[in-house]
Amino acid sequence: MSDTVLEVTDASFDAEVLQSDLPVIVDVWAPWCGPCRMVSPTIDGLGQDNAGKIKTCKLNVDESPQCAARYGINAIPTILFFKNGEEVQQLRMMGAQPKSAYQEAIDELMGA
Repeated sequence: MSDTVLEVTDASFDAEVLQSDLPVIVDVWAPWCGPCRMVSPTIDGLGQDNAGKIKTCKLNVDESPQCAARYGINAIPTILFFKNGEEVQQLRMMGAQPKSAYQEAIDELMGA
């Protein structure tokens, strides 16, 4: 994980994600998930590419089951997008996607 990506937990999610002044993308993952490990470097890169414009976070479903349940996570990796404390549900992405697809969603999030 790069220094531009913040690990969030059930305890820190509201403060770091819902109360953020910046739009937030959250990579919902688990260490045993192969596709999650494939997506991780892409999310790290997007965090670096968009530093100062968005906040990039990772949420481990094994360590934070309450958040996973709260947002109805039933498959990983899932990428959640938040703005002004609310999930922008139409941007939710499940499964591994190309970097360009994530960047398009980020661009839409910043413009929404």
